[in-house]
Amino acid sequence: MKIIIAGAGAVGTHLAELLSKENQDIVLIDESEQKLSNISGNFDLMTLNVSPTSISGLKEAGTAEADLFIAVTPDENKNMTCCMLASAMGAKKTVARIDNDEYLQPEHRDFFKRMGINSMVFPELLAAHEIVDALKRSWVRQWWEVHNGALIMLGIKLRDTAEILNIPLKDLCCPGSNYHVVAIKRGEETIIPNGDNKLMLGDLVYFMTTKKYIPYIRKIVGKEHYEDVKNVIIMGGGLMSLHTALFKPNYMNVKIIDQDKATCDRLNLSLADKNIMVIQGDGRDAALLADEDISRTQAFVALTNQTEVNILACLTAKRMGVRKTVALIENMDYIGMAEKLDIGTIINKKAIAASHIYQMMLDADVANVKCLTLANADVAEFVVKEDAKVTRKPVKDLGLPHGVTIGGLVRKGEGMLVSGNTMIQAGDSVVVFCKSMLIKKIEKYFN
Repeated sequence: MKIIIAGAGAVGTHLAELLSKENQDIVLIDESEQKLSNISGNFDLMTLNVSPTSISGLKEAGTAEADLFIAVTPDENKNMTCCMLASAMGAKKTVARIDNDEYLQPEHRDFFKRMGINSMVFPELLAAHEIVDALKRSWVRQWWEVHNGALIMLGIKLRDTAEILNIPLKDLCCPGSNYHVVAIKRGEETIIPNGDNKLMLGDLVYFMTTKKYIPYIRKIVGKEHYEDVKNVIIMGGGLMSLHTALFKPNYMNVKIIDQDKATCDRLNLSLADKNIMVIQGDGRDAALLADEDISRTQAFVALTNQTEVNILACLTAKRMGVRKTVALIENMDYIGMAEKLDIGTIINKKAIAASHIYQMMLDADVANVKCLTLANADVAEFVVKEDAKVTRKPVKDLGLPHGVTIGGLVRKGEGMLVSGNTMIQAGDSVVVFCKSMLIKKIEKYFN
């Protein structure tokens, strides 16, 4: 595929480097020569120092032959403009990064398609949804729903209270079991397990199950005693914090702390009717946190633009007794360290945006893709086509590549787990787990 990425900021650079590993024809364009010079020479991609809204620059990048044009500059208007230009010049699909959630409303979809914008991604909005999902379930690191909850993926850190430690998975997840273990993050290693693997203390384990069995999973992982989140403190007053506050359930009480007075004033205006307290101050200040009842707070969320500040603030909150912490970690090099420091949920906008955009690359009918940031793995929901390869044999005989497993499927609205003898049918929605960047290699099974 020929893919042109406009914008060499954090999201654009991450996407370019990620996609270049798949031997795609990548062109990264930006009007800042300095940003382009920061791209590692270890990646197989072309950089072009032109304006993304320059017609001559887009021609030079080969936009007319582009299979996918991705605009992820910090400027929403520029992204939409260059997508319209790219579409008019012949690009097959376009994606624009935006920061206005009104554009995402279903009634506007056809309007934007007619303008030449096939898809839009709002990373801060997507991240806010992930944060709220994490806050709703204090005992879970990651939560992902397929078909409105017909299947549920849970990412859970195993403590010494878990009942399922040191038992082979073939004994835990036998035929008829109400859950599957589909991935394990152990130290720096990601394991797509088989029956001989055991769950160990400190593992981050990804379960696939149905909603009915969530209480059972909570019991066997020893998390029944975890207090539900009712009081939340958010540090940082950006778009992500605003949308997290807007999406939070009514039973949660939220306070937002930011050092900038103008930001606090803007938040107060946007949240005037939401009964949310906005405080000007430093979220790392232990005295301030004590004054704001940190002892009665179940969750602390650090969403400033500085990774180190977010980690430090979460550690301060944990030291003061907060069990659930969420941190925005934009520096990929710090994700492993944050996990080792036991930061509860890690949010990375680059990975979230990449998951959304990656769907646009696939030829198969993919309803959803999620990047498991901590586990260096991906989850995809494939809709099976008539006479697809996966319908011809039982799952155990499909010859799926190493590092790939099928976690479950949804058939006629009902979620079910998959065994080796399962026959997949056309029309099924199948959830596939795989090591990072293997999705493109397995889509042929579903076409």
